[in-house]
Amino acid sequence: MRIVVQRVSRAQVSIDNNVVGKIGRGLVILLGVAGDDTEKDAQFLADKCVNLRIFNDEQGKMNLSALEVGGEILSISQFTLYGDCRKGRRPSFIKAAQPEPGERLYNVFNDFLRESGLKVETGEFGAMMDVDIYNEGPVTIIIDSK
Repeated sequence: MRIVVQRVSRAQVSIDNNVVGKIGRGLVILLGVAGDDTEKDAQFLADKCVNLRIFNDEQGKMNLSALEVGGEILSISQFTLYGDCRKGRRPSFIKAAQPEPGERLYNVFNDFLRESGLKVETGEFGAMMDVDIYNEGPVTIIIDSK
């Protein structure tokens, strides 16, 4: 699994101009699932996200996690994180999981996030979505479970 984590002041996701997920201060997580990923990958990344110390403490240092600041999470499925652009001009998505296992692991990942007690909003797997992200900092981290 591969994720892009962004610290945000607020974010929302819409489908056909209807807001389906909305958060205040917290994290936007863009999640790509590879064909060989397992529930262990989902658990590892969910734990990493909620405990990642990327929020400022009282001295302005990135020293607090989403758990410690009561952050909210917007989780978005994004298979294009596995786009391989090394050859040609059109990305290859051969390493991305097929839709059924991809959706299952996306849901497992979100369940692990919810076990933290934080508010977790999501987009819709496989849908064309508009995501409004107000990146705070900006802070953007890329994490791979492998």
